Amino acid sequence: MDLHGEFEQSRFFNQARMDRRAADALVGLAAGMTADGTINQAEAEFLKNWLESNLVHLHDPVVNLLYGRLSCMLQDGILDADESADLLSMLHSFAGLTPAKATPSEQAFTAPNDLPFCTPAPELAWDGRLFVFTGTMAFGPRKACQQLVEERGGLIGGSVNKKTHYLIVGSIGNEQWRHSSYGLKIMRAVELREAGCPLHIVGEDHWQNALFSTKEQVQ
Repeated sequence: MDLHGEFEQSRFFNQARMDRRAADALVGLAAGMTADGTINQAEAEFLKNWLESNLVHLHDPVVNLLYGRLSCMLQDGILDADESADLLSMLHSFAGLTPAKATPSEQAFTAPNDLPFCTPAPELAWDGRLFVFTGTMAFGPRKACQQLVEERGGLIGGSVNKKTHYLIVGSIGNEQWRHSSYGLKIMRAVELREAGCPLHIVGEDHWQNALFSTKEQVQ
């Protein structure tokens, strides 16, 4: 930690590089902790302490959500079995892993981190609502997905802003989404939502369910 700002004044200091290293370290921690398929009390407390020491270098609302949930779990000083299972699932998702594949290198594509998704998922309205898509849609090309929204009276946006009603996250996400424009859209949406904007972040599965439910009603 640069307590007196010496490194910041140095030409060798690179804040962006420190942020990236901290983010990569967190992904590595998550992968290591989940390797044996369980999270114990000591591991949860270590992760909480690590986050408290490194949040300053992460600047990531998704990481803040992870920290907030972990803090709530440990508020009573005990990580019970249900909390341990929930934390294991969150860390699997955060690291871009599945229980069947325990190292990032084994997986070219993963489901995107579900921490930012609205819980419970909202009921989707279409007419006059502004939709933004991010990530790769399993349903098909993004243009085709956008067309389906427009056919139901929805509007399409290219970026996330205060006018956005829904951010739809494709179910095929690159494991390095945190360092791409894909991740930035999610981060911006989380920031706006936390600031009070009525913006919903939902996964492609929920979008598809709402889409076909609407289609059946029309028929």
